Amino acid sequence: MKKLALSLLLCAAPAFSTTYIVTVAGLGGEPDYEQRFTGLANDTDKMLRAGGTADRVIDTLKGADATKAKIEGVLGRIAGQAKPADTFVLMLIGHGTFDGFDYKFNIPGPDISASEFATLLNKIPATRQLIVNMTSASGGATALWKKDGRTIITATKSGTEKNATVFARYWVEALRDNAADVDKNEAISAAEAFNYAQTKTKKFYEENKRLATEHAILEDPAKAATFTLLRYGSAAAQVKDPAKKELVAKKEQLENQIDALKFQKELLEPAQYKAQLTALLLQLAQIQEALDK
Repeated sequence: MKKLALSLLLCAAPAFSTTYIVTVAGLGGEPDYEQRFTGLANDTDKMLRAGGTADRVIDTLKGADATKAKIEGVLGRIAGQAKPADTFVLMLIGHGTFDGFDYKFNIPGPDISASEFATLLNKIPATRQLIVNMTSASGGATALWKKDGRTIITATKSGTEKNATVFARYWVEALRDNAADVDKNEAISAAEAFNYAQTKTKKFYEENKRLATEHAILEDPAKAATFTLLRYGSAAAQVKDPAKKELVAKKEQLENQIDALKFQKELLEPAQYKAQLTALLLQLAQIQEALDK
């Protein structure tokens, strides 16, 4: 069973597919939060467009547009367009509540609950899904959103952590700070963004001598490492070059396979692991050489 999981991870990212990305900035409740949430959504939209490829479909809902009807409309459209080989990413910025039974995302008009979200998300056929819920009480939605192939990141470990979060600020900061790129491949993965934001969030509470009221959770680092959020530098230029599109896709697939292999190292014999890693690194070097020409 473990070897099957490894095999699925190594094949996780198809060479050619469409990535659907939806960012929603919810209700702030007061001017400071309204401005902050909208700004974070705008920054996310701008950076994802600058660091992605033409194979991305990006929707950003904020302010008066972040209603339940608009969210249902966007997710419904994606459910009708997406294919199993595609990738889907949902990012939620704002406030959330949890009454002990159900999580709700605060938006203009009627809030949308975790169970309502689950119904919408489960209709999207993309087998690779990433949900990043950066709201207060976000951990309260996890149980309802769990599904094979879906990676979930939350700003809080449970629905009882109800204070406004700072995790969203550092998640977005990770998209613009090259320091988040730990492996220096000029790409920021969901795992790298999470680690960056988690570290910054912890430091925020320590420096302000405050008891931490949020504890971010990432349940599957291996899968999160296969989600490339954006590229920068020469890598960003390469993904926009039509002549190098196929090479870039192959490079990303190889990088995903290497990350997955590293996370599954303990499942293999040392010699087997070394042989597989060496073969992948050789292929990656050949692709990189072709891209650099």
